[in-house]
Amino acid sequence: MKMKTTVVACCLLLVAPLAACGRAHANTTTTQKTLHLMQDTELTSLDTSNTATLTQWNVLQQSMEGLYRMNAHNQVVGAMATKVVKPTNHGKTYTFHLRKSAKWSNGHPVTAADFVTAWRRSVSSTSTSGYSYIYEGIKNAAQISAGHKSTKTLGVTAVNKHTLRVTLSHATPYLSKMLTMPAFFPQDHQVVSKYGKNYGTSSAKMAYNGPFTVSGWNGTNDSWNLLKNTYYYDKQSIKLNKMTMQVVKDSTTAHNLFSQGKLDDATVTGVTAQGVQNDSHLKHVSKAGTYYLRLNMQKNRALNNKYLRQALNLVLNKKTLTKNVLSDGSTPAYNYVTPGLTTDPTTNKDFGTETQSSYRYNVKNAQALWNKGLKQLGRSSVTLKLVSDDTTVAKNIDQFVQAAVKQHLSNAKVTVSAVPSKSSGDAVTSGNYDMTYTLWLADYADPVSFFDILTKNNPQNYGHYDDTVFNQQISAAHNQNATNTTAYWKNMRTAANQLNQTAAVVPLYNMTESHLVNSNLKGVSYHSVGENDYTRAYFK
Repeated sequence: MKMKTTVVACCLLLVAPLAACGRAHANTTTTQKTLHLMQDTELTSLDTSNTATLTQWNVLQQSMEGLYRMNAHNQVVGAMATKVVKPTNHGKTYTFHLRKSAKWSNGHPVTAADFVTAWRRSVSSTSTSGYSYIYEGIKNAAQISAGHKSTKTLGVTAVNKHTLRVTLSHATPYLSKMLTMPAFFPQDHQVVSKYGKNYGTSSAKMAYNGPFTVSGWNGTNDSWNLLKNTYYYDKQSIKLNKMTMQVVKDSTTAHNLFSQGKLDDATVTGVTAQGVQNDSHLKHVSKAGTYYLRLNMQKNRALNNKYLRQALNLVLNKKTLTKNVLSDGSTPAYNYVTPGLTTDPTTNKDFGTETQSSYRYNVKNAQALWNKGLKQLGRSSVTLKLVSDDTTVAKNIDQFVQAAVKQHLSNAKVTVSAVPSKSSGDAVTSGNYDMTYTLWLADYADPVSFFDILTKNNPQNYGHYDDTVFNQQISAAHNQNATNTTAYWKNMRTAANQLNQTAAVVPLYNMTESHLVNSNLKGVSYHSVGENDYTRAYFK
């Protein structure tokens, strides 16, 4: 999934240390039943078939459930399905038995038809979520997304009210991990039928099958509530009555709200994070995510040139970025795939570490590569348009990139457009950019979760990266080598090396979140892969 930050002189000057986070509810009693949370970008939709954003998935993590969920120990366990099942038919057929006690927030039973409806909508050639590719292991999914077959041919069948059968085109060993993702959540087919294209455009035009229901979001406002779902099958495990969520884009504001007792979990970055690194409320959360610059490689764009892309990788001092600008525990990224995601079983090495690029900050080499690229293009200079959202962190990253390029590449210029997330998203999807600051957060613990979005025809390949070797490796991993461990991981390593050599992206830093957390808040599952789960939280 995706997101946003500077290094101009003003950002390197630390402000006076922030005051210790004395909190209005520091001595919260066990009677507290409301949890106050923040999101750093707007909520634009609740319909997973038409959008896919971090805020949306964070909200749905608390209010919906798929066939499986991740428990507090990062284990896949049954959710709407009664248990984790083993496939038959050489790994290509899964039969799920749904909980008969599972209901939607409107009292409707959760049925196999609800999964069929959701998955067909999401894989459709008209889906705009960018996540249709995630279904491609399911029979006929790729042909349906391409518009060559009807959604009715998708390999998902409601055998009866509480039995769902999924047929794959090829074995997919990591399917169980994938099924915890919001992309695979069901949709009440009766509610979808009622609201049609307006489904999910407000909290009222939805039904929820998870621990909480969303309330008070009209489609545009920046605050909403989540209320305990009385129909949830495991409601006895839910201690909270309510969560509040508000959009907070600025770290200083987040810190102030936390200090005033108006947030129980606040994410801070930049100078704000620098000032609280010794605070007793601080919690570092390592995530399997990489912040990077997506590069527009369309043929009419300068960054279609490999040498210019390689130069950008070398001209940015990522140690300075993480140490002096972010100062939140984040580490420099020298790979698209985050270290800590998973271990390569054929080498027993961390995959993100063993495939790291050898490229490091080197101004002299960057200048030589840049000039070589300009010569190849027949140009004397290049102006690059950097687009991002308008959060504080994103603006800081924009300035960092702009300043580094200005300082070290005399025949280059970066213009910045920091706009609300919807506008920046529109610019990226329309190709009206050269670089954009973004995040890929692994959906499941396998390198292919990163690699898929850079394949030629992937709907999220907004940079238009197209490399024959890379595409061949990922195709082989999905097909003939899917169950051949040695061959599969060789595909993964070759794909990683190809991305490094062609400078497909500019990795900036590995994701580490700095959270200020109410010391009485317990029971939160801070997953390294996927969204944080607050559903079993409580106050001690």
